[in-house]
Amino acid sequence: MSDSLLNDRPPGCIPLIAVVASDFAAWLERQDDFLRGWLHATGFKVKPGRFKLVPSSDGTLKAVVVCIRRADDLWALGDLPAALPEGAYYLDTAFEARSLERLALGWALGAYRFTRYKEPERPMSRLALDPTCDRDRIRRRVAAVSRVRDLINTPAEDMMPEHLAEAMQTLGQQFGASFQQLVGDELLAGHYPVIHAVGRASTHPPRLLDLRWGDPDRPKITLLGKGISFDTGGLDLKPSSAMRLMKKDMGGAATALGLAHLIMSAGLPLRLRVLVAAADNAVSGNAFRPGDVLRSRQGSTIEIHNTDAEGRLVLCDALAEAGSERPDVLFDFATLTGAARVALGTDIPALFCNDETLAAGLLAASEQEQDPFWRLPLHEAYRDMLDSKIADLANASESSYAGAITAALFLKEFVPAGIPWAHFDLMAWNLKTQPGRPEGGEAMTMRAVFAWIEQRYGGG
Repeated sequence: MSDSLLNDRPPGCIPLIAVVASDFAAWLERQDDFLRGWLHATGFKVKPGRFKLVPSSDGTLKAVVVCIRRADDLWALGDLPAALPEGAYYLDTAFEARSLERLALGWALGAYRFTRYKEPERPMSRLALDPTCDRDRIRRRVAAVSRVRDLINTPAEDMMPEHLAEAMQTLGQQFGASFQQLVGDELLAGHYPVIHAVGRASTHPPRLLDLRWGDPDRPKITLLGKGISFDTGGLDLKPSSAMRLMKKDMGGAATALGLAHLIMSAGLPLRLRVLVAAADNAVSGNAFRPGDVLRSRQGSTIEIHNTDAEGRLVLCDALAEAGSERPDVLFDFATLTGAARVALGTDIPALFCNDETLAAGLLAASEQEQDPFWRLPLHEAYRDMLDSKIADLANASESSYAGAITAALFLKEFVPAGIPWAHFDLMAWNLKTQPGRPEGGEAMTMRAVFAWIEQRYGGG
């Protein structure tokens, strides 16, 4: 992670000349005959993402020319750590500091590799940070994204509820936060019956993980994460093709922990609480069943239409607890529905929000940070799709329509009125490698939500 960025420019550092595509013709006119001739002779295409190695007279690498879409394009250099010859580079441009920071961040995110079980094939190339950059700011973001990716990429056998607890406790210790957890039957004693029901079939007991940090007199921000370590679907068993990536079903929890990392490392003047509902949705003789009725922490009864709609179940108890403290704003993150992926694809999470000002601010931050998501409606007319004949509500609709919306409406039932709330239904996974975003676990929505919190509540 940090190895891809250098604080100082070492001897022999190679210039990386980034040129905005629309400015390329004018830039080329100002170059010497050799560079113009080299780019022409080698057929360099003026297209964002293309780069060309420029040799010295002795055959060594003199410089690299790269074409980018715009100066502040986060992902403009994301391919280069793996694509360029091993070595150290520096940005040879006249861009403003904010653009240089963004380019450096994209470079570092592109240098990420998950190495817990396999050594990388080659070292990543390194980028010397420009002196005008806020180096700590960049490194905080790289560390948070890397933490999220590492958690999601870890196979389920090493990322069960107890491992999530260890990761959350370690995060708390790093920043002086307090950490508590309820494990197994302690959930029943503490009145979190739905979390317990979802996870009771596993040999890895379910848990409610609870981290607190900051000044109690400051504004309260609460983050919730769906922490399903692996989702078989329960008795409504998934087919093997749908189960293959289910190690990522704790991606919401990982995102909440990454966001907490950003908030605490920046020292924002907040009272932060993070709740993770952690469970392994396994199959055994005591697994919860379709047709069961569960009573939630809030008191409402839930008929189980589908045991594979378990994420909203573990979140409902956590939402009830979070709402009891009346936080100033409440966020939850969950790999919740395939319906959201059908609607928006795998790159764009769905946002559901009960507060217009909050939604507008989050969408503006999404655009600003190049961290995309799209708002879908909490369409109350669909609420009757969750009606049950024998309970207060069902955990899933029997209809094949509006699955992401009905899931969000289910969660909304457990959010007390008057609390600004945003729910993110996200993939948490890159199906293919893109610049700055290697295939595998991904920290979706995190940077944008942090930008909104930072702008709203101040800090570094």
